[in-house]
Amino acid sequence: MANRAFKIKPAEGISAAFVAAFVLVPLAAVIWRAGTLGGFSAADWAALRFTVGQALLSASLSVILAVPVAKALARRNFRGRRMLITLLGAPFILPVIVAVLGILAVFGRSGLVNTALDALGLPEISIYGLQGVVLAHVFFNLPLATRMILQGWQAIPGERFRLAASLGMRPRQVSRVLEWPMLRAVVPGAWMVIFVLCLSSFAVALTLGGGPRATTLELGIYQAFRYDFDLGRAAMLAVVQLGLAGGAALVALWVSVPSGFGAGLDRVVRRYEAETVLARVGDGLAIFAAAVFLLIPLGLVILNGIRGLSVMPSQVWEALGVSLLLALCATALTMVLALALARRGEAVGYLGLAISPMVIGTGLFLLVNPVISPMALAFPVTVAVNAVMALPFAVRVIGPEMRALEADWGRLGAVLNIRGWAWLRWVVLLRLRKSLSFAAGLSAALAMGDLGVVALFASPDWATLPLQMYRLMGAYQMQAAAGAGLLLLMSSLFLFWIFDRGGRGDVDV
Repeated sequence: MANRAFKIKPAEGISAAFVAAFVLVPLAAVIWRAGTLGGFSAADWAALRFTVGQALLSASLSVILAVPVAKALARRNFRGRRMLITLLGAPFILPVIVAVLGILAVFGRSGLVNTALDALGLPEISIYGLQGVVLAHVFFNLPLATRMILQGWQAIPGERFRLAASLGMRPRQVSRVLEWPMLRAVVPGAWMVIFVLCLSSFAVALTLGGGPRATTLELGIYQAFRYDFDLGRAAMLAVVQLGLAGGAALVALWVSVPSGFGAGLDRVVRRYEAETVLARVGDGLAIFAAAVFLLIPLGLVILNGIRGLSVMPSQVWEALGVSLLLALCATALTMVLALALARRGEAVGYLGLAISPMVIGTGLFLLVNPVISPMALAFPVTVAVNAVMALPFAVRVIGPEMRALEADWGRLGAVLNIRGWAWLRWVVLLRLRKSLSFAAGLSAALAMGDLGVVALFASPDWATLPLQMYRLMGAYQMQAAAGAGLLLLMSSLFLFWIFDRGGRGDVDV
């Protein structure tokens, strides 16, 4: 009966078909054009081993480090907390090359860390190779894991903590009874999303890999397209990447177990078990360490960008308007698809991460080029690609709470005959406003900073802000590019903040 409250079966089918076709048809076009799949060379096996190894390390470290940070943010209320949570999300939405420059400013050969080690007479550390790739991935994905797990903590009804306090439960008992079930439900999905993100790593491996020994599958696909035009090899690597991502999704869905806390009254409750001195010190150290690790590179990016604001050409401001419009359109499409797929189509939603954007872009180019100029479709194609690429994050954020909502309130909705759009308007949009606003903010910020298929379809006189920044870098206007990067960062943060703030209402996240 619970499942009858919000009948969206036609929407689920249409959305699933759209996403599957948008991802798989371009892959099929590349395979068809190649004529056959390529074989696996020794270099490809090495790339596969490195890709899986660094993805396992990066995802595991990101999630393990995110748990104490999310727990501390969930239990503590201090001045500037909301702003800190917003800023901690900046590395994930920052364009990769801009963030890498910030990491190099801290950990590079002439960065802050090596400068300090040299002053102390200690040997320098190298940022290049496996350690650099993993460090950069943790820098990008720790904020994402923290926010996903923080959403899980905030979803535990406050009445459960009140009951635990009245029963005199100790902190370890509270963790076992309340927090561990939530982590078991949330962490596998967060780990899987980050694992798939690291599988498709391109710019990080290109800049910090340090040579052929640190080549990922995504780099192999790029080399096959860019240098060899070996579509068969590119398609084979893309199929392998798709298989790895699908396997990770199945494992995460199998391991993930619903928490089953039931519904609450959304009251903010005092956390008595967290008022010990040891808990306060531990939470403070976790928040401080995460802030230092994530915000210092961000601060260096801002300092470098301020000097370039005054030398930016007028095309940068035009590109800003294009990116804002594109981000808003992509966000709207992402949220429509996410609401349709949140209940049972989570696996389909992950297809956007499972396949290389280069494969999608090349496949779409091959499909439309004989019919119409690809430049004429630059805007709608870029909107659709960005929506599909952001969909896995939106589905991951909304899906668990949508299913819990169905379990907690679906039976009552059926009894009261609240169905269809009434259920969506009066129950889903109100009860899930935190998750929906966070997913929308994340989608908008990702679309704002994406540089992918637009590079294949854009005309010389039309560009998004990330593409314009890369054009400035290619023209060796590095100071202007730094200014454009700062403008891009501020725009992405603003979109994320305005959407995320809209869903907080009377809650404390």
